[in-house]
Amino acid sequence: MVNINNYTKIIEACQVHNCQLVAVSKTRTQAQVLELYNQGQIVFGENRVAEVVEKAATLPKAIKWHFIGHLQRNKVKQVLPHLALIHSIDSVRLLNTVQKEAQKLNIKTKILLQFHIAKEEAKYGFDPNKTDDLVKLLVENSLPNTEICGVMGMATFTTDKVQIRSEFKKLKQVFDQLKQSYFNGNSSFKEISMGMSSDYEIALEEGSTMVRVGSALFG
Repeated sequence: MVNINNYTKIIEACQVHNCQLVAVSKTRTQAQVLELYNQGQIVFGENRVAEVVEKAATLPKAIKWHFIGHLQRNKVKQVLPHLALIHSIDSVRLLNTVQKEAQKLNIKTKILLQFHIAKEEAKYGFDPNKTDDLVKLLVENSLPNTEICGVMGMATFTTDKVQIRSEFKKLKQVFDQLKQSYFNGNSSFKEISMGMSSDYEIALEEGSTMVRVGSALFG
């Protein structure tokens, strides 16, 4: 069952902040996805390649699938045709693999650069304190089939709202730094994907343009 009251609340909050809701449907049934789709939700987030492929094959073609989990390079080819956006490009090697496979498919893949803003060591992502190094690598790598649309990050799993806010502020600073340097004048570079069920309200206040919400919608 979908929590319609929460869905309405989150949608209204997103509208106030000009933000897009990515409904995280990983591990959810196709019936649950359809229930939310019938409420008007189009964008869904998944973190397992096999699940994306299966759902994309059977659910309405109007659904836009976003990949939000850690993506293994050997699975890029399999999932790429089904995705509207990859949030979790966390290394230059993965970025180059996406470019290579997108070129083979003759498509242009939209992606976000994931930054490690949390305290947990387990989380993936580029170093937010080394954006100059990243820009140098982007300059050196030709990416005609890859469109970099912004940044993504996950805050520390904690009840400390001050810490969460500071981490979201850090991601916004990274976005601003990249926008002013490498992506200056690039209208496609506009997304900041941050905020989940437990902290999306803080993320909205700190400039998120995409929140990834699952448990608040599906329970």
